[in-house]
Amino acid sequence: MARSRPVVLFDGMCPMCSREIAHYRRRRGAGSIRWVDVTRDVDALRVLGIEQREALARFHVRAADGAWHTGAAGFVELWAQFPAYAWLSRLIVRLRLLGVLERAYQAWLRLRGTQRCDGLPCKSDQGNGA
Repeated sequence: MARSRPVVLFDGMCPMCSREIAHYRRRRGAGSIRWVDVTRDVDALRVLGIEQREALARFHVRAADGAWHTGAAGFVELWAQFPAYAWLSRLIVRLRLLGVLERAYQAWLRLRGTQRCDGLPCKSDQGNGA
């Protein structure tokens, strides 16, 4: 498979998620990533073959080789794209900490599900992630 740009799917209607994605977008290396707000770019989701509900349920990152990584594995793949965070990605993989990170991510999803966005229930009330 031909290599392409990594793709990050994120919930642009979630203030916490948007702040975190804005942080990453300011990092060196962010220009090589395609950033897709799943609440606004349904056409991109269609091309990627992902339903909006699925994209909102968990954080998704498609690596340059086309492989999808979700949840904590998505963050590890994202961090690998940035010089400032690549060491963290390698450390998590080397120490086999992905399971621990996934449990922390699941706990965050439950917490996020209790939050409110702009006075309305966040899309995370359905169990969303970044």
